[in-house]
Amino acid sequence: MFTIDDLADRLGGYLPQDEIRQVRRAFYYAEQAHDGQRRRSGEPYVTHPLAVANILANMHMDYQSLMAAMLHDVIEDTGVSKKALGEQFGKPVAELVDGVSKLTQITFEDKAVAQAENFQKMVLAMSRDIRVIIVKLADRLHNMRTLGALRPEKKRRIARETLEIYARIASRLGINTIRVELEDLSFQALYPMRAERIKRAVSSARGHRRSTIRQLQSSLQQSLDDEGLPGTVIGRQKHLLSIYRKMRDQRKSFAEIMDVFGFRIITEDVDSCYRILGVVHNLYKPVPGRFKDYIAIPKANGYQSLHTTLFGRGGMPIEVQIRTREMEALANNGIAAHWLYKAGQTEHPIAQGSHARARAWVKGLLEMQRHAGDSLEFIEHVKNDLFPDDIYVFTPKGDIMELPQGATVIDFAYSVHTDIGNSCIACRIDRHLAPLSTRLESGQTLEIITAPGARPNLAWLNFVVTAKARSAIRHALKHQQHTEAVQLGRRLLNKALAPFETSLEELPEGLLDSLLKEHSLKGEESLLESIGLGTRVAHVVARRLIDLQQGKTGEPAEYLARAQGPIVISGAEGMVIKFARCCRPLPGDPVVGHLSAGKGIVVHRAECRNLAELRNDPDKLFALEWSDDIDEDFPAALRLEMESRRGLVAELAALVTDAGANIERIGIEERDARLSIVNLILAVRNRVHLARIIKRLRNLAHVGRITRLGN
Repeated sequence: MFTIDDLADRLGGYLPQDEIRQVRRAFYYAEQAHDGQRRRSGEPYVTHPLAVANILANMHMDYQSLMAAMLHDVIEDTGVSKKALGEQFGKPVAELVDGVSKLTQITFEDKAVAQAENFQKMVLAMSRDIRVIIVKLADRLHNMRTLGALRPEKKRRIARETLEIYARIASRLGINTIRVELEDLSFQALYPMRAERIKRAVSSARGHRRSTIRQLQSSLQQSLDDEGLPGTVIGRQKHLLSIYRKMRDQRKSFAEIMDVFGFRIITEDVDSCYRILGVVHNLYKPVPGRFKDYIAIPKANGYQSLHTTLFGRGGMPIEVQIRTREMEALANNGIAAHWLYKAGQTEHPIAQGSHARARAWVKGLLEMQRHAGDSLEFIEHVKNDLFPDDIYVFTPKGDIMELPQGATVIDFAYSVHTDIGNSCIACRIDRHLAPLSTRLESGQTLEIITAPGARPNLAWLNFVVTAKARSAIRHALKHQQHTEAVQLGRRLLNKALAPFETSLEELPEGLLDSLLKEHSLKGEESLLESIGLGTRVAHVVARRLIDLQQGKTGEPAEYLARAQGPIVISGAEGMVIKFARCCRPLPGDPVVGHLSAGKGIVVHRAECRNLAELRNDPDKLFALEWSDDIDEDFPAALRLEMESRRGLVAELAALVTDAGANIERIGIEERDARLSIVNLILAVRNRVHLARIIKRLRNLAHVGRITRLGN
């Protein structure tokens, strides 16, 4: 069994003796705190923190991280407090332990919520000290190695969470050794039979391929030696989940995947990387379009390497990765390489850059957390953000921006700055105007055009792919809806107070506070927002305010006797006034408003059949009136019966455009050989404008009946 003495011997290779003594002290403290506790496997509990510390020692982590690994379950599983740990081992270690500890003080009805809340706590701890996540990954890795003692359903739940969150975080931070093992262990727990079959097949294939691999390796090594280039050629093993995913996603057989031979060439410096690339391209012909230069443009997690695919003998594909020793260390240890180099008292620039990128990523997570509505929404954003394929685009100044595959102009705008995303109205891609929904490609140069009064559009959520853009848009829309609901609520309440010859501003001081206290509301804005969104009725609130003012109960007869004037609408109120699609009202139509809980006021034409059930409920309907200065276009639906003929759509489009309107949608269905039904959605200014268009359509010789749709 692995002991603290074995660990101390390993640490002697890179830590001074006084720091090793501190790690020993943390172990003995944990051993005492966990005395009598055992794991499901029956082993003493302290074997777990010791194993976690050993994983971190392999990554050359600093002594405080190792102490935190020893103590990471002390707060959760024993009676020791964070304060006591701080007094014993110092504040940094206590903060690390607290960050890694699970969130157990709160009881959740839903396990998904518990995990999401737990992850939020971890993100906050990561923002203070990035080592929290490295200790947590080592903790999760040892738990995955010892899953055997758990029930099958619990195994699957932990494995799924590991695959969705922790393996992706390890990938995002570039810790490839931990990522690969977490993925394979999760795969084995989720699909034990599939994993076993692939493992046996890999073992069998490796035996058959051994001589071919040796020949290729020898050929590559010989070509480097002939050119006098420093480099070591090693075979690259595929891991189980990678093979399974390729078989499933690319619909390939196991034989097709194993037919690809992978090699890695480790050299001394960047110049040698490019020279070796030339040598291997001279030895075997490269496959067009399969070369990637991650040295010039590193991945988001700091990964650097040259990737190329070659045609070997008989057309056999050979994948080659070329990198320096420092790049190899970073590829395996990621952000942990920051401490690996620090242990030698010098910090390599690659590791330093990796650490800076990790901090920038955590900062982005915190911004997402502030914008997310709840913990489940936040964790969904994080899952989306954790490691898609990347593209690289340029700002007008030549700075490189990294975005996931499928990212759009809006994603780019938000990646530059949230305010730019919120106020963008147009974009130039390579100096040409392009729609905001355009999917970007590597190498493009983008210039975002903004306007001070611009706001995010709800439709953007249909095509953005980055978590930052999605959460920022949702946050902005919520804020926008809140502001508009408060404004509408104020108008509705003042209208309801008008019969009493008073307004919200003229009410006696303290009266509104009494009402807010009575309904347990936080403030005036909460009340007005609830009125604007239709969850409270303005008339009822007004009555209650007057009753409180007069010290009365019941309905004032004077209020019921007075008529109310209509609310004036302009069509530009935003998200809290919506226009019904069933009847599509236009300026000039007699209209009424229906109060819909959570949405605000929905505007209908007065004759709309959908209002029949609501006419007996005056609290739900409002008289509305169109403003005189409307400068908006509104959708109107027409149905035309026409003779079937060539050029029909072009003729209609020309006529509508000449009349100063736009066709938003057109649909044609054939009734018989000579008659067609045309359904049009037009954008028009008002009822008079629509009447003019209908008149011009009637003048067409082949047009029969025209009907404005809407019940």
